[in-house]
Amino acid sequence: MASSSSPLVFSVKRHDPEFVRPTNPTPREVKQLSDIDDQEGLRFQVPVIMFYPNNPLMKGKDPVKVIREALGKALVYYYPFAGRLIEGDNRKLMVDCTGEGVLFIEADADTTLENLGDAIQPMCPCFEELLYDVPGSGGILGSPLILIQVTRLRCGGFIFALRLNHTMSDGPGLVQFLDAISEMAQGLSVPSLLPIWQRELLNARNPPRITRIHHEYEEVTNAKGTLMTMDENNLVHRSFFFGPKEIRALRNRLPASLGACSTFEVLIAYVWRCRTIAFAVDPDEVVRISCLTNMRGKRGFDLPPGYYGNAFVYPASITKAGMLCKNPLEYAIRLLKKAKAEMSQEYVKSVADLMVIKGRPLFTQPGNYIISDLTRAGFGEVDFGWGKPVYGGVARALSNISFCMRFRNSKGEEGNVIPICLPPPVMERFEQELKRMTEETEPVRLITSKL
Repeated sequence: MASSSSPLVFSVKRHDPEFVRPTNPTPREVKQLSDIDDQEGLRFQVPVIMFYPNNPLMKGKDPVKVIREALGKALVYYYPFAGRLIEGDNRKLMVDCTGEGVLFIEADADTTLENLGDAIQPMCPCFEELLYDVPGSGGILGSPLILIQVTRLRCGGFIFALRLNHTMSDGPGLVQFLDAISEMAQGLSVPSLLPIWQRELLNARNPPRITRIHHEYEEVTNAKGTLMTMDENNLVHRSFFFGPKEIRALRNRLPASLGACSTFEVLIAYVWRCRTIAFAVDPDEVVRISCLTNMRGKRGFDLPPGYYGNAFVYPASITKAGMLCKNPLEYAIRLLKKAKAEMSQEYVKSVADLMVIKGRPLFTQPGNYIISDLTRAGFGEVDFGWGKPVYGGVARALSNISFCMRFRNSKGEEGNVIPICLPPPVMERFEQELKRMTEETEPVRLITSKL
């Protein structure tokens, strides 16, 4: 499974970081985030990476210059991104729209897309070179809300990497902003979809009242010591590709009585089950999985087109570890379907109210696995003029958070990729369990790298 080829080494020459500000004057004001935006579980930085091949039609054009100029124009409309977060009473987050700008880094790498090979994936092992962590820039309060690095490649292609303060936007909201930049890069003066703030649409009621059960925010103790705790400094980072053969093998395990299942439901049930087995959780411990459920475009929600805040909740499925591990795959899928069915306007309001009542708590950590479906977010469609990226999506998983994204592997197969990080012995058992469950066809394939 692991690549035996020699590591690929390349160097990146970076210019000093600079601030890109809106090209025209913007309002100087303070804007509140929603009560969905500013929960503790979203107070972190999300890394994104996109790999673009050379386009002969763009000969003579510099992607750094084009994107930098387009960014300044887009910030006129998305000016809150050029501000800084401040915190008010009851930990309420607000954007101070100072116009200070977003951090931007120009860079050059002495390599090509072809040389990168299987490094073009989430969990890209060279990511720190492709998005420099500017000292002092990674805080939630008082720091730049976006950091961008554009790295030219020797082949004429380039890599666009970005880090976003997650309290500002979710995946679709960020893609909306990137689409605005791409439109400016290609000559538009106004985004085709104007941004809408209106974060009050997802605020708590007055008075707030919790009306639903929220397993995703329960306080849990790890009394038996088996509930998937991890040392952030001792984790293995890998990405797993699931193509048509793997999906077919998993679907063959499901009874007709289960009814229609999405590929995402099948995959995350499978990964959750294998992950729990790999951790050797005590059979009587309660484990849970929280699936991000977006409310855009769903009946009963009044979010206008152009809304770019966080517009999701993550209802949790819970069960005893023994039940999850001993039952067939359909058991986990039924739990997921039941949790997703909880999604409603009342459920979202109850989450917002919970945030206000309980001081914006963190999601449950012991025994919880969180996964987000970004297959339709649109990262792979962002075109700055050079065409679509060969890969576009989140660059890293976190210890208990993974993302499911569309991916084309080196064989040209279309499928889904899920980045995962686990302690070394747990990762080994996890891979073994993945293989066992798809042994009637080719095993799930681990994306390996030359780096």
